[in-house]
Amino acid sequence: MHVSGDCPADVEEYAKERIGAALRFARGPVLHARVRITHHDDPAVDLPVVAQANLDVNGRPVRSQVRARTDREALDLLKDRLRNQLQHRLRRAVGHWEDRRGRGALPAGGRPPGEVHEWRHGDPPTRRPPYFPRPPEERRIIRRKTFTLDTCTVDEAVFDMEAMDYDFHLFTELGTEQDSVLYRTGSGDYRLAQVQPRPDALATHAAPVTVSETPAPVLSADEAVQRMAAFDYPFLFYVDRERGRGAVLYHRYDGHYGLITPADDGG
Repeated sequence: MHVSGDCPADVEEYAKERIGAALRFARGPVLHARVRITHHDDPAVDLPVVAQANLDVNGRPVRSQVRARTDREALDLLKDRLRNQLQHRLRRAVGHWEDRRGRGALPAGGRPPGEVHEWRHGDPPTRRPPYFPRPPEERRIIRRKTFTLDTCTVDEAVFDMEAMDYDFHLFTELGTEQDSVLYRTGSGDYRLAQVQPRPDALATHAAPVTVSETPAPVLSADEAVQRMAAFDYPFLFYVDRERGRGAVLYHRYDGHYGLITPADDGG
């Protein structure tokens, strides 16, 4: 296990002990484990220590991240978060698919018979991350990430979101070829928003998911910032007016914003 960051030797040893205990719950050999501890100097940030674990579990990446006031508190939280992720969340993601496949995979559209779910765009995910309550007029986009979106099914998106400990996951849905964002509701259910929703055209999947019937709003980045400030969403999925692609604006730990956009086709 590799531990990086500006931390004393006793914290490094504590990290190896705590995270090593969580790794016993991995389903398969852990080929690589890296823990990074980052300290933020902004005195306004209540939780200045970020601890992140990145694993290679038999060839599949797994990520977990927490924030805390001290190094040891962060490592305790990371150990519990990672153990829960390895022991419960990933196994549940696979388990309920297998259970449903035993009864037949869900059809395109994906709503289980007899299950009624209300979908409201803007509902917060189940694990809304803590962030500094910076006044809206002070917020800026200070991090931009661009990458090629995976084209995959809802099932694959669920697994990736759980494995990487994301609050939401931006991807291209295989059946509709639509830029889409998957997230969890406050009750833990999966929900999907799309650029132009086509729930009946989703690729066959087993994970139960409800789909927004509302197209993503078409906005500029500045307009997205204004909407986030007005409604205080944890994140906002929208269509970038200039590029015509789905994008996600989200709250960072420091109260500013991050922006995720797809790379150009072939980029």
